[in-house]
Amino acid sequence: MKKALKRTALILAIFLIVSFIIGYIITANEMKKNFGRGEYPDKNLTATWFYDHYENDYPREEVSFRSGDNTLKGFLYGMGGKKGLIVFAHGIGSGHEFYLGLITRLVDLDWSVFAYDCTGSGYSDGEGTKGLAQSLIDLDKALSFTESDSRTKDMDKYVLGHSWGGYAAAAVLNFDHDIKACISMSGYNTPFAELAENCDGSYGMAAKLLYPLVWTYNKVTFGKNSSWSAVDGINKSGIPVLVIHGDNDDVIKYNGASIIAQRDRITNPKAEFYTFSEEKRNGHNSYFNTTEYTEYKENTLIPLQDELNAKYNNDVPYDERVKFYKSIDGELYNGFNPEVISLINSFFEKAA
Repeated sequence: MKKALKRTALILAIFLIVSFIIGYIITANEMKKNFGRGEYPDKNLTATWFYDHYENDYPREEVSFRSGDNTLKGFLYGMGGKKGLIVFAHGIGSGHEFYLGLITRLVDLDWSVFAYDCTGSGYSDGEGTKGLAQSLIDLDKALSFTESDSRTKDMDKYVLGHSWGGYAAAAVLNFDHDIKACISMSGYNTPFAELAENCDGSYGMAAKLLYPLVWTYNKVTFGKNSSWSAVDGINKSGIPVLVIHGDNDDVIKYNGASIIAQRDRITNPKAEFYTFSEEKRNGHNSYFNTTEYTEYKENTLIPLQDELNAKYNNDVPYDERVKFYKSIDGELYNGFNPEVISLINSFFEKAA
Protein backbone atom coordinates (compact mmCIF):
# COMPACT_ATOMS: atom_id res chain seq x y z
CA MET A 1 0.00 0.00 0.00
CA LYS A 2 2.82 2.41 0.88
CA LYS A 3 4.59 1.64 -2.39
CA ALA A 4 1.36 2.28 -4.30
CA LEU A 5 0.87 5.61 -2.53
CA LYS A 6 4.45 6.65 -3.24
CA ARG A 7 4.05 5.65 -6.89
CA THR A 8 0.81 7.63 -7.13
CA ALA A 9 2.42 10.66 -5.47
CA LEU A 10 5.39 10.45 -7.84
CA ILE A 11 3.15 10.19 -10.90
CA LEU A 12 1.09 13.14 -9.66
CA ALA A 13 4.24 15.20 -9.02
CA ILE A 14 5.59 14.40 -12.50
CA PHE A 15 2.20 15.24 -14.03
CA LEU A 16 2.11 18.61 -12.23
CA ILE A 17 5.68 19.45 -13.21
CA VAL A 18 5.12 18.49 -16.85
CA SER A 19 1.82 20.41 -16.90
CA PHE A 20 3.53 23.49 -15.46
CA ILE A 21 6.33 23.29 -18.03
CA ILE A 22 3.87 22.94 -20.91
CA GLY A 23 1.74 25.74 -19.47
CA TYR A 24 4.79 27.94 -19.12
CA ILE A 25 5.89 27.36 -22.71
CA ILE A 26 2.41 28.27 -23.95
CA THR A 27 2.31 31.33 -21.69
CA ALA A 28 5.77 32.48 -22.81
CA ASN A 29 4.77 32.18 -26.48
CA GLU A 30 1.57 34.16 -25.88
CA MET A 31 3.47 36.82 -23.95
CA LYS A 32 5.95 37.23 -26.79
CA LYS A 33 3.04 37.73 -29.19
CA ASN A 34 1.39 40.27 -26.88
CA PHE A 35 4.65 42.15 -26.39
CA GLY A 36 5.65 42.44 -30.04
CA ARG A 37 7.12 45.53 -31.65
CA GLY A 38 5.36 48.87 -31.32
CA GLU A 39 5.68 50.39 -34.78
CA TYR A 40 4.66 53.81 -36.01
CA PRO A 41 1.56 53.43 -38.18
CA ASP A 42 0.99 54.02 -41.87
CA LYS A 43 0.68 57.82 -41.92
CA ASN A 44 -2.17 57.52 -44.41
CA LEU A 45 -4.23 55.72 -41.76
CA THR A 46 -3.94 58.15 -38.88
CA ALA A 47 -4.66 61.81 -38.25
CA THR A 48 -1.86 62.08 -35.70
CA TRP A 49 0.83 64.61 -36.55
CA PHE A 50 4.31 63.12 -36.42
CA TYR A 51 7.64 64.92 -36.46
CA ASP A 52 7.52 65.91 -40.13
CA HIS A 53 4.68 68.27 -39.16
CA TYR A 54 6.65 69.91 -36.35
CA GLU A 55 10.26 69.87 -37.58
CA ASN A 56 10.41 73.45 -38.90
CA ASP A 57 9.37 74.92 -35.56
CA TYR A 58 10.85 72.33 -33.19
CA PRO A 59 14.35 71.22 -34.23
CA ARG A 60 15.64 68.20 -32.38
CA GLU A 61 18.96 66.47 -31.84
CA GLU A 62 19.06 62.70 -32.36
CA VAL A 63 21.12 60.58 -29.97
CA SER A 64 21.43 56.90 -29.13
CA PHE A 65 22.16 54.86 -26.03
CA ARG A 66 22.23 51.20 -25.05
CA SER A 67 19.62 49.31 -23.07
CA GLY A 68 20.68 45.70 -22.67
CA ASP A 69 21.47 44.29 -26.11
CA ASN A 70 19.58 47.01 -27.96
CA THR A 71 20.38 50.50 -29.17
CA LEU A 72 17.62 52.99 -28.42
CA LYS A 73 17.03 56.22 -30.30
CA GLY A 74 16.46 59.37 -28.29
CA PHE A 75 15.72 62.97 -29.22
CA LEU A 76 16.53 66.24 -27.48
CA TYR A 77 13.83 68.86 -27.99
CA GLY A 78 14.04 72.52 -27.04
CA MET A 79 17.66 72.47 -25.93
CA GLY A 80 18.32 75.77 -24.24
CA GLY A 81 15.09 75.66 -22.26
CA LYS A 82 15.76 77.50 -19.03
CA LYS A 83 13.48 75.54 -16.67
CA GLY A 84 15.22 72.17 -16.82
CA LEU A 85 15.15 68.83 -18.64
CA ILE A 86 12.03 66.65 -18.66
CA VAL A 87 12.82 63.02 -19.44
CA PHE A 88 9.70 61.54 -21.02
CA ALA A 89 8.68 57.84 -21.11
CA HIS A 90 5.96 56.82 -23.58
CA GLY A 91 3.23 54.18 -23.43
CA ILE A 92 3.45 50.67 -24.88
CA GLY A 93 2.61 49.93 -28.50
CA SER A 94 3.86 53.28 -29.75
CA GLY A 95 6.84 55.59 -29.83
CA HIS A 96 7.40 59.01 -28.33
CA GLU A 97 6.17 60.84 -31.47
CA PHE A 98 2.58 59.99 -30.53
CA TYR A 99 3.09 62.50 -27.71
CA LEU A 100 4.54 65.38 -29.73
CA GLY A 101 1.43 67.44 -28.98
CA LEU A 102 2.47 67.30 -25.32
CA ILE A 103 6.22 67.57 -25.88
CA THR A 104 6.04 70.63 -28.13
CA ARG A 105 3.76 72.48 -25.74
CA LEU A 106 6.23 71.87 -22.90
CA VAL A 107 9.01 73.21 -25.12
CA ASP A 108 6.87 76.31 -25.68
CA LEU A 109 6.89 76.80 -21.91
CA ASP A 110 10.72 76.89 -21.87
CA TRP A 111 11.35 73.26 -20.90
CA SER A 112 13.88 71.03 -22.63
CA VAL A 113 12.58 67.51 -23.24
CA PHE A 114 14.48 64.26 -23.77
CA ALA A 115 12.16 61.69 -25.31
CA TYR A 116 13.14 58.28 -26.66
CA ASP A 117 11.61 55.18 -28.17
CA CYS A 118 11.72 52.18 -25.82
CA THR A 119 13.03 48.73 -26.64
CA GLY A 120 11.13 47.23 -29.57
CA SER A 121 9.36 50.53 -30.24
CA GLY A 122 9.42 53.09 -33.03
CA TYR A 123 12.94 53.94 -34.17
CA SER A 124 14.68 51.76 -31.56
CA ASP A 125 16.09 48.25 -31.83
CA GLY A 126 14.46 45.14 -30.41
CA GLU A 127 12.34 42.31 -31.72
CA GLY A 128 9.61 43.22 -29.23
CA THR A 129 8.77 45.26 -26.17
CA LYS A 130 9.41 42.18 -23.97
CA GLY A 131 7.07 43.00 -21.08
CA LEU A 132 5.76 45.47 -18.54
CA ALA A 133 9.05 45.88 -16.67
CA GLN A 134 11.02 46.90 -19.79
CA SER A 135 9.90 50.52 -19.62
CA LEU A 136 11.63 50.88 -16.23
CA ILE A 137 14.87 49.39 -17.51
CA ASP A 138 14.86 51.72 -20.51
CA LEU A 139 14.10 54.82 -18.43
CA ASP A 140 16.95 53.96 -16.07
CA LYS A 141 19.31 53.83 -19.07
CA ALA A 142 17.85 57.03 -20.52
CA LEU A 143 18.47 58.88 -17.25
CA SER A 144 22.01 57.52 -17.08
CA PHE A 145 22.57 58.87 -20.61
CA THR A 146 21.37 62.35 -19.63
CA GLU A 147 23.64 62.26 -16.57
CA SER A 148 26.72 61.59 -18.69
CA ASP A 149 26.03 63.57 -21.89
CA SER A 150 27.74 66.95 -21.98
CA ARG A 151 24.59 68.70 -23.22
CA THR A 152 22.38 67.53 -20.37
CA LYS A 153 24.47 66.38 -17.41
CA ASP A 154 24.33 69.72 -15.58
CA MET A 155 20.59 70.31 -16.12
CA ASP A 156 17.97 69.79 -13.40
CA LYS A 157 16.06 66.64 -14.31
CA TYR A 158 12.36 65.82 -14.05
CA VAL A 159 10.63 62.59 -15.10
CA LEU A 160 7.27 62.31 -16.83
CA GLY A 161 5.59 59.20 -18.19
CA HIS A 162 2.28 57.81 -19.38
CA SER A 163 0.90 54.26 -18.92
CA TRP A 164 3.88 51.89 -19.48
CA GLY A 165 5.99 55.00 -19.03
CA GLY A 166 3.84 56.14 -16.10
CA TYR A 167 4.90 53.04 -14.21
CA ALA A 168 8.53 53.61 -15.17
CA ALA A 169 8.50 57.27 -14.10
CA ALA A 170 7.56 56.35 -10.53
CA ALA A 171 9.35 53.00 -10.25
CA VAL A 172 12.67 54.49 -11.40
CA LEU A 173 12.65 56.48 -8.15
CA ASN A 174 13.84 53.24 -6.51
CA PHE A 175 17.15 53.80 -8.33
CA ASP A 176 19.96 56.25 -7.67
CA HIS A 177 19.18 59.21 -9.93
CA ASP A 178 19.11 62.89 -9.02
CA ILE A 179 15.53 63.77 -9.97
CA LYS A 180 13.84 66.99 -8.88
CA ALA A 181 10.23 65.84 -9.36
CA CYS A 182 8.14 63.15 -11.03
CA ILE A 183 4.74 62.98 -12.72
CA SER A 184 3.16 59.61 -13.44
CA MET A 185 0.11 59.54 -15.72
CA SER A 186 -2.13 56.44 -15.86
CA GLY A 187 0.56 54.16 -14.45
CA TYR A 188 0.38 50.74 -12.77
CA ASN A 189 2.04 49.92 -9.46
CA THR A 190 3.86 46.69 -10.40
CA PRO A 191 4.16 44.68 -13.63
CA PHE A 192 2.58 41.58 -12.07
CA ALA A 193 -0.41 43.51 -10.71
CA GLU A 194 -1.17 44.77 -14.23
CA LEU A 195 -0.55 41.36 -15.82
CA ALA A 196 -2.92 39.76 -13.31
CA GLU A 197 -5.55 42.43 -13.98
CA ASN A 198 -5.33 41.73 -17.72
CA CYS A 199 -5.69 37.99 -17.07
CA ASP A 200 -8.77 38.68 -14.94
CA GLY A 201 -10.31 40.71 -17.74
CA SER A 202 -9.72 37.96 -20.29
CA TYR A 203 -10.41 34.79 -18.29
CA GLY A 204 -12.46 35.74 -15.23
CA MET A 205 -12.12 33.47 -12.21
CA ALA A 206 -10.03 30.99 -14.21
CA ALA A 207 -7.31 33.66 -14.47
CA LYS A 208 -6.01 32.77 -11.01
CA LEU A 209 -4.79 29.45 -12.43
CA LEU A 210 -2.58 31.45 -14.78
CA TYR A 211 -1.05 33.67 -12.11
CA PRO A 212 1.89 31.31 -11.32
CA LEU A 213 2.71 30.99 -15.03
CA VAL A 214 2.51 34.73 -15.65
CA TRP A 215 4.55 35.49 -12.52
CA THR A 216 7.21 32.99 -13.62
CA TYR A 217 7.41 34.46 -17.13
CA ASN A 218 7.84 37.96 -15.73
CA LYS A 219 10.53 36.74 -13.29
CA VAL A 220 12.45 34.70 -15.87
CA THR A 221 12.36 37.55 -18.40
CA PHE A 222 13.37 40.40 -16.09
CA GLY A 223 15.03 38.81 -13.05
CA LYS A 224 15.76 41.38 -10.33
CA ASN A 225 13.94 44.05 -12.36
CA SER A 226 10.68 42.09 -12.52
CA SER A 227 8.92 43.46 -9.45
CA TRP A 228 9.98 47.02 -8.66
CA SER A 229 7.04 48.88 -7.13
CA ALA A 230 6.06 52.40 -8.15
CA VAL A 231 4.71 53.01 -4.63
CA ASP A 232 8.02 51.98 -3.08
CA GLY A 233 9.86 54.34 -5.42
CA ILE A 234 7.59 57.25 -4.52
CA ASN A 235 8.03 56.59 -0.81
CA LYS A 236 11.78 56.08 -1.03
CA SER A 237 12.47 59.21 -3.06
CA GLY A 238 10.81 61.80 -0.84
CA ILE A 239 10.66 64.15 -3.84
CA PRO A 240 7.51 65.84 -5.20
CA VAL A 241 5.46 63.29 -7.13
CA LEU A 242 2.16 63.88 -8.92
CA VAL A 243 0.03 60.83 -9.74
CA ILE A 244 -2.61 61.44 -12.44
CA HIS A 245 -5.34 58.98 -13.46
CA GLY A 246 -8.75 58.92 -15.12
CA ASP A 247 -11.46 57.31 -13.01
CA ASN A 248 -12.92 55.46 -16.02
CA ASP A 249 -9.63 54.01 -17.24
CA ASP A 250 -10.39 50.68 -18.94
CA VAL A 251 -6.71 49.82 -19.54
CA ILE A 252 -5.22 50.26 -16.06
CA LYS A 253 -8.13 50.22 -13.64
CA TYR A 254 -8.48 53.22 -11.36
CA ASN A 255 -9.39 50.99 -8.39
CA GLY A 256 -7.26 48.06 -9.54
CA ALA A 257 -3.63 47.81 -10.60
CA SER A 258 -3.09 51.58 -10.78
CA ILE A 259 -0.68 53.56 -8.64
CA ILE A 260 -3.49 55.84 -7.53
CA ALA A 261 -5.40 52.85 -6.10
CA GLN A 262 -2.49 52.45 -3.65
CA ARG A 263 -2.60 56.03 -2.40
CA ASP A 264 -3.20 54.88 1.20
CA ARG A 265 0.18 53.12 1.08
CA ILE A 266 2.01 56.22 -0.15
CA THR A 267 3.73 57.87 2.79
CA ASN A 268 5.78 60.44 0.88
CA PRO A 269 4.43 63.78 2.19
CA LYS A 270 5.28 65.44 -1.13
CA ALA A 271 3.06 63.10 -3.16
CA GLU A 272 -0.07 64.58 -4.74
CA PHE A 273 -2.94 63.01 -6.67
CA TYR A 274 -5.16 64.27 -9.44
CA THR A 275 -8.21 62.47 -10.82
CA PHE A 276 -9.85 63.27 -14.13
CA SER A 277 -13.55 62.51 -13.75
CA GLU A 278 -15.27 64.44 -16.55
CA GLU A 279 -17.31 62.00 -18.66
CA LYS A 280 -15.62 61.05 -21.94
CA ARG A 281 -12.38 62.66 -20.73
CA ASN A 282 -11.61 60.34 -17.84
CA GLY A 283 -10.16 57.29 -19.58
CA HIS A 284 -6.65 55.98 -20.09
CA ASN A 285 -5.56 58.89 -22.26
CA SER A 286 -8.80 60.69 -23.15
CA TYR A 287 -7.97 63.41 -20.60
CA PHE A 288 -5.37 64.53 -23.15
CA ASN A 289 -8.25 65.62 -25.42
CA THR A 290 -9.72 69.10 -25.60
CA THR A 291 -13.46 69.55 -25.05
CA GLU A 292 -13.73 70.68 -28.67
CA TYR A 293 -12.17 67.46 -29.95
CA THR A 294 -14.34 65.33 -27.66
CA GLU A 295 -17.46 66.93 -29.13
CA TYR A 296 -16.08 66.61 -32.69
CA LYS A 297 -15.34 62.93 -32.12
CA GLU A 298 -18.80 62.19 -30.71
CA ASN A 299 -20.79 64.23 -33.22
CA THR A 300 -18.76 63.79 -36.40
CA LEU A 301 -16.05 61.13 -36.40
CA ILE A 302 -17.87 58.26 -34.72
CA PRO A 303 -20.99 58.63 -36.93
CA LEU A 304 -18.76 58.72 -40.04
CA GLN A 305 -16.89 55.60 -38.91
CA ASP A 306 -20.15 53.82 -38.17
CA GLU A 307 -21.46 54.76 -41.61
CA LEU A 308 -18.34 53.42 -43.34
CA ASN A 309 -18.36 50.19 -41.33
CA ALA A 310 -22.03 49.62 -42.13
CA LYS A 311 -21.47 50.33 -45.83
CA TYR A 312 -18.55 47.88 -46.13
CA ASN A 313 -19.63 45.35 -43.48
CA ASN A 314 -16.67 46.28 -41.22
CA ASP A 315 -14.17 45.68 -44.03
CA VAL A 316 -13.50 49.22 -45.23
CA PRO A 317 -11.17 49.35 -48.28
CA TYR A 318 -7.78 50.98 -47.87
CA ASP A 319 -8.58 53.89 -50.18
CA GLU A 320 -11.76 54.67 -48.26
CA ARG A 321 -9.89 54.62 -44.97
CA VAL A 322 -7.28 57.00 -46.40
CA LYS A 323 -10.05 59.38 -47.47
CA PHE A 324 -11.60 59.20 -44.00
CA TYR A 325 -8.37 60.12 -42.22
CA LYS A 326 -7.59 62.92 -44.68
CA SER A 327 -11.00 64.41 -43.95
CA ILE A 328 -10.28 64.74 -40.21
CA ASP A 329 -9.63 68.23 -38.88
CA GLY A 330 -5.95 67.98 -37.90
CA GLU A 331 -6.01 71.00 -35.62
CA LEU A 332 -8.86 69.56 -33.57
CA TYR A 333 -7.46 66.03 -33.58
CA ASN A 334 -4.00 67.09 -32.44
CA GLY A 335 -5.09 69.63 -29.85
CA PHE A 336 -4.03 68.92 -26.28
CA ASN A 337 -5.95 69.56 -23.07
CA PRO A 338 -4.46 72.79 -21.64
CA GLU A 339 -5.37 71.63 -18.13
CA VAL A 340 -2.87 68.76 -18.42
CA ILE A 341 -0.15 71.08 -19.71
CA SER A 342 -0.84 73.50 -16.85
CA LEU A 343 -0.72 70.69 -14.28
CA ILE A 344 2.65 69.47 -15.52
CA ASN A 345 4.19 72.91 -15.91
CA SER A 346 3.03 74.26 -12.54
CA PHE A 347 3.95 71.09 -10.63
CA PHE A 348 7.48 70.98 -12.03
CA GLU A 349 7.92 74.74 -11.60
CA LYS A 350 6.90 74.45 -7.96
CA ALA A 351 9.53 71.75 -7.43
CA ALA A 352 12.34 73.74 -9.04
